Amino acid sequence: MKKIVKYGSIKVGGNSLITVQSMTNTKTYNVKSTVNQILELEDVGCDIIRVAVPDEKSAVAIREIKKEINIPLIADIHFDYKLAISSIKNGADGIRINPGNIGSSDKVKKIVYSCKEKNIPIRVGVNSGSVKKEYIEKYQGVNEDSLVNSAISQIREIEKFEYDNIVVSIKSSDVVENYKSNMKLSKLIDYPIHLGVTEAGTYENGIIKSSMGIGGLILQGVGDTIRVSLTADPIEEIKIGRKMLQYLNLRPYGPNIISCPTCGRTEIDIEYLSKEIEGRILEEQIKTDITIAVMGCIVNGPGEAKEADIGIAGGKGEAILFKKGKLIRKIDEENIIEEIIKEIKKSCK
Repeated sequence: MKKIVKYGSIKVGGNSLITVQSMTNTKTYNVKSTVNQILELEDVGCDIIRVAVPDEKSAVAIREIKKEINIPLIADIHFDYKLAISSIKNGADGIRINPGNIGSSDKVKKIVYSCKEKNIPIRVGVNSGSVKKEYIEKYQGVNEDSLVNSAISQIREIEKFEYDNIVVSIKSSDVVENYKSNMKLSKLIDYPIHLGVTEAGTYENGIIKSSMGIGGLILQGVGDTIRVSLTADPIEEIKIGRKMLQYLNLRPYGPNIISCPTCGRTEIDIEYLSKEIEGRILEEQIKTDITIAVMGCIVNGPGEAKEADIGIAGGKGEAILFKKGKLIRKIDEENIIEEIIKEIKKSCK
């Protein structure tokens, strides 16, 4: 079993729920805009937030940010050990470093001792752009062996100062390399593993890469906390991450709409109906954990989708409403959306 660490009150590792993280894209020293973004992320299900700390004013801002938010905050540090120490003093619930770019062992030691004093986790983060030169030479490039060995060496650098409040991540923009590296890493450590596909890209490509790279590992039992990296609004990272866990049956995240791909039997506009129902659910902030089926015909309706809590099976100009495979009544096509929303709301009571 993986070791358990705590970011504030949030447990990561062991049998704890897999948590979903994101990172702000505001200037951290701009307290108001950073707090506003974090609160928006909280509303859509963010468990842990990370902020960039490229300068002292960003480290100092953490104290004020922490007063206004409700979730743990991780300070993301590169190069300057003093920024890590300042972030810790100002209330960060954890830090993310790559010990390899911090400098001398003495500087790493100072960070570790500061974390030890507050008993906060250190995430050792290694990615394909930060592999130690010695491992690139030894293993002939950036690959699963150089990534894993670089991560292990960074862990040992912290452990030698008698500290094991550690989370580890290996991230690659190559989905296959990312998968192999994390599978290999998981067999060598008992620390919690943070998953993500780094530089996954824009919305559509990023979702595809992350779904394969993160989902595949979780199905193998690897991963304790995740970030879906998208070149998009951080809110989308949380929504996708939470839906990913929902579809893996690990955490609920509101209504789950299933709909058929349509075929020559379809007599009503399933694409339109699915999008409209989905839109209404978001608009009316319906968050009950139920499955809603929007199906084109009786074959895909109460047959294949009989486990759905609520569903419709389309016919010509009408649809059959069903619940758990049981036929309830017919609905005229123009009333389908309103009627199914009514049924969804009933189920929320």
